Order: sequence, then structure tokens, then C-alpha cells
Amino acid sequence: MLSNQVLNRILTDIHKIIEVDCSIWSMEGKCLASTCVEIGKIEKKLSVVLMDIELKEEKITKQSAFFLIRDNEEPIYVLAIHDSLENMSMMGRLCVCQFEHLLQAYKARLDKNRFFQNLLLDNLLLVDIYNQAKKMNVEVDAKRTVFVIEPKQESDNLVLETVKGLYATGTKDFVTSVDESHIVLIKSVETTEGYPELAHVARTIVDMLNTEVMINVRVAYGTIVDGIQEVSRSYKEATMALDVGRSFYAERKVLAYNELGIGRLIHQLPLSLCDMFLKEVFTGNALEMLDEETLGTVDLFFKNSLNISETARKMYVHRNTLVYRLEKIQKITGLDVRVFDDALTFKIALMVSKHMKSVQ
Repeated sequence: MLSNQVLNRILTDIHKIIEVDCSIWSMEGKCLASTCVEIGKIEKKLSVVLMDIELKEEKITKQSAFFLIRDNEEPIYVLAIHDSLENMSMMGRLCVCQFEHLLQAYKARLDKNRFFQNLLLDNLLLVDIYNQAKKMNVEVDAKRTVFVIEPKQESDNLVLETVKGLYATGTKDFVTSVDESHIVLIKSVETTEGYPELAHVARTIVDMLNTEVMINVRVAYGTIVDGIQEVSRSYKEATMALDVGRSFYAERKVLAYNELGIGRLIHQLPLSLCDMFLKEVFTGNALEMLDEETLGTVDLFFKNSLNISETARKMYVHRNTLVYRLEKIQKITGLDVRVFDDALTFKIALMVSKHMKSVQ
């Protein structure tokens, strides 16, 4: 069934072409869309017309003409044209033909959307994947990857339409959504393309949505897969990349599954193991004793490859002040972050702590 918005748009176009008022009615006699005002008078006529129009397909009176619109032989709409024009029958049949073709196209698109949604969620058997893909002319052996787009606001429906306008204009790429807060782009990948090109696509989506429609998004993408049966794996990878990004890489707008590093490993650890590790590294309440300033200092120290002089310069503090802060961390935790092994342990422990807070 077509939405009332689509029906109104079609009737407006018909009205512009033939310059005659018209309306669309359900088989129960309810007006769904109209370009005229006097709906009450038409409704009275229609109650009589509905009795025999299913058999005759059309009924032409002095002031109006009614035409039946079918979907796979099932009557679903009545088109009413409100005037006495020459060639009324031919004009009405042309309009009916357009409506019926549009219904078929809409149903085909809806079926394709449902197919890809079930494919992403692993709701199809392998034999059904190939049979339905063949039926809808979807290439099964093409290389593809999945992009998951997460708007900052869940109500940003404009993102879906914008991405569709950018990538779903042909037959190779497809855009859909599996929940209210994420848009999924299943993109075909040429044999000459690789991960640098995928990163460029992701940055393009972020920049375009930010500049064109003023919406901030994060984009994650999975690995390149060779067959349509593996698309769900790429989708799961992209979803995991978003989850890992929330915990460890909050500043990133683009997240690639194959570039998550140790964050991906920690994300897959069971909470019981994470809790045991933290208790071994931070005895007592050592972690709670580290304030935001201290954690920010050690984070910048890690980003500068454990270089005290460079870190002090970027923090605009004296070298001795930085050394004092690092020694304070050693007194609290027993870890000297100036030593590589202790720095690695401290870094992993902080990431494990972030992961546990995110899950909880």
C-alpha cells in the first residue's frame, strides 16, 4: 500500500497535467487523498459506485468518472476524476496504469529492503539467500562492505534520505535501517578498491552530512567480503567497531574494524576476567585515587611516546613538575609509567576499566 503522502503527490501531478480535480478512495469508501474540497458530495456518489465497480472496472457519470485500481488482481483503490471531459475513459485508464506500475515498483523495493534486513540479521538460510537474490537481480559474487552510520540524535530521519540520495541511486549499493538509531549502507567494492577507498567513503559521509544537513554522525565499516552470504559478517564487524569506539575512541568520527587494535581484543573479554585483572593491577582503591588531571597527564605522556620533555612542553609545565606527577602515580599504583612494561600494563588497565564502565 502507498502512503497518503505519495498518493497526494501523484494526484497533484495528475491535476497539473489534465487540470481536473481528482481523488483516491479506499475500497471501504474512505478518502485517502484529494485535490478538491467537496469531499462529502463525492462520498455519497461513491457509496453507490462501490457496489458494481469491481465488476465493471470503471463507471462514468455526467460529472464524475470512477476507475478501479488493482494490486495483483486485488482491488485496493478507486480513482475518482471530477469533471465531464472527452476521452474520460482513456484518461482514467492511463492514470490507473501508472498507479498499478507504481504499486509493483513499491512492492519490489519493499521486498528488497526486507531481504537485505534479514540478510544483515542472519535471518535467512543459505539457499534462501541465493534464491531471493536471484529473484531480485542482486549479484551474489560481488565484493561488498557494510557501513553503519550512527546519528548523534536518533530522530534524525533526514540522514536516511540523504544517504539514499547519495548511494542508492543505482543497483549496486543499497541503504536500509535495522533499528531507529542506525543507517546501514551496503556498498559494492570494485576489484581495484581497498581499505583506503573505504576510509575515503566514510569521511565523505561524515563531512557531507555535517555540511549539507548539519547533522553529526559517526561511521564505522567492516571488512571487505567476497559473497553476499558474508554481508552479515561485515555488518557485525561494523557494529562492533561502533561499540569499541564508544569505549576507547570517543574522539573518532570514522571507525574501521581492522584498525581497532587492542581495543577490539579488550571488548571481547568477559567481565569476570576484566574485573580480576583490575584487582590485580590496582590494589585497594588505587584507581579511584587517580583524579582527572592525573589521568589526563598520563594520557598525554603516552601519546608522546613516554617522552618527558615533549610532554612537559605541550603541557606548558616544568619538566620536574611532570616528573613529580608521574612519581605520584607510581606511589598510588606501584607502576612506574616511565618504564615501558609498566606503562603498557597501566594503559591496558585503563582501557579495561573504560570497557567495564561502558558495559555496565
